[in-house]
Amino acid sequence: MSGRKATSPTENAQQKWLTPDLAPSQIGPGHVSGLFATDRGLFLLPSRIGIDVTRRQAIGFISHAHMDHAASHALAVCTEATARLVRHRLGNVSTRVLPFGQSQEVAGHPLTALPAGHIFGSAMLYTEHEKGSLLYTGDFRLGPSATAEPAELCQADYLIMECTFGHPKYRLPAREVVIEMLLEKVTQALRRGATPVISAYVLGKSQEVTKILTSHGIPVLQHPAVYEISQIYQESGCDLGDFRLYEGRPVAGCAVIVPPKPITSGGLPGALHVEKFHVTGWAMDAKRRQSAPQDHWIPLSDHADFDQLLTAVEQVSPKAVFCTHGPKSFVEELRKRGHDARWLA
Repeated sequence: MSGRKATSPTENAQQKWLTPDLAPSQIGPGHVSGLFATDRGLFLLPSRIGIDVTRRQAIGFISHAHMDHAASHALAVCTEATARLVRHRLGNVSTRVLPFGQSQEVAGHPLTALPAGHIFGSAMLYTEHEKGSLLYTGDFRLGPSATAEPAELCQADYLIMECTFGHPKYRLPAREVVIEMLLEKVTQALRRGATPVISAYVLGKSQEVTKILTSHGIPVLQHPAVYEISQIYQESGCDLGDFRLYEGRPVAGCAVIVPPKPITSGGLPGALHVEKFHVTGWAMDAKRRQSAPQDHWIPLSDHADFDQLLTAVEQVSPKAVFCTHGPKSFVEELRKRGHDARWLA
């Protein structure tokens, strides 16, 4: 990825320009707003700063270090924690740090990073322009988190938001209920002499689950890929408690956290009696649960659920909302509620 040629700011062939002043039916090629554009990704105008673009750019804002939002840009603009995580995952990427809440000028744009509540270091992006103010959420979650900085929304004229769980079936239980469910089921497994093996994304969810468990007296062993990321959390000031590297055999009284793939029908190498856990917002999907009905499904998410998405729109109170990374039906839901909502292709 790092060997790709940086895209020139003047390369705008076949771009799809979006004009916030147009009606939804009028959005299409050839309309220039001067505020933002899409071209296999989102760009601020006129500088063409990439926003979570996954191919190399001259300048790219990275909201967080999940690889569907990052690339080895010539200059990556992000928070300090994200910069450390990106360098771990992509190599020696040149970065410019945006501290939370401090406006900095980048290529003529005043940029401000606001906490997104998704994972440690994740950030929304706010900017002001003669065309109006813009808030880009990236992946976000409202409410408390064990490891991520609490999200901070602000008013903006235009809102670009991810809506992964933009369907009413993704109304998640209250966080305290979900945490109690996780702790109870893990504790019961340990009492039965089983090894609780918890499937969670290597970056973000694994660390949050680790912190939740260790904060309640349950020590954690981590798969090497998870452990490497957790060391960066520790070095960056996010303490995860009593966790260690899984070295090929379980330890009595400890839960084990692994990436999704190592959980197979064969269980965990070195463990005789395993109880499997899937910790994800997708646990609300009956089809997902049916794929492994014998396992424990815990609906703990690092994305805003349906109600939080609606709350975010109300709090930002934009003139127009552009939705991405979710069901297009959420746009219709917002329109029914009186919002000027559009799908960002």
